[in-house]
Amino acid sequence: MVLPILAYGNPVLRKKASDVEKNYAGLNQLTENMFETMYKAEGVGLAVPQIGLSLKIFVLDATPFSKDDNKLQGFKKVFINPVIVEEKGKEWLFNEGCLSFPKIREDIWRKPVITIKYYDENFVSYEETYDGIAARIIQHEYDHIQGIVFIDRITPLKRRIIKGKLNSIKKGLVDVDYKMIFPVKRQKSVS
Repeated sequence: MVLPILAYGNPVLRKKASDVEKNYAGLNQLTENMFETMYKAEGVGLAVPQIGLSLKIFVLDATPFSKDDNKLQGFKKVFINPVIVEEKGKEWLFNEGCLSFPKIREDIWRKPVITIKYYDENFVSYEETYDGIAARIIQHEYDHIQGIVFIDRITPLKRRIIKGKLNSIKKGLVDVDYKMIFPVKRQKSVS
């Protein structure tokens, strides 16, 4: 089932998420819905806070980047209760977007290599190291479960420059091709 994605301004996006219990009811259905929602919105990652639950879960499918990096072909994963244990290397700049911030893209600096501990959808534990685009997508989604959004990683000047766009998102004055929940209901114009 395709779920609505919360738009910038919703307080759930700023809340640090809680751990997920091993016997969490409906976990498989939740992750299936997240993938379906992410694909419908043409995203490569989606964190549970973006659909209104404050839990430490995110999904990703980096396949769209496989033309640039063939090891990303079929790179589809569920991360539950993840913890980034190390980030290393010289930070690199990459243009990121976010489904909660439609029509906004910004250059973001991130470390190129991460090591992360997590559980998959079957609660099998892993500790793995990723680099490049895979690491970046994981870092972006990991930020969501920490209550951090990608515009927190841009300069104050850039935030001021896009302030009008951010306010339009909060008010629902942006057209999107996927279901969204805006903090302020759209106002109908009076003729």
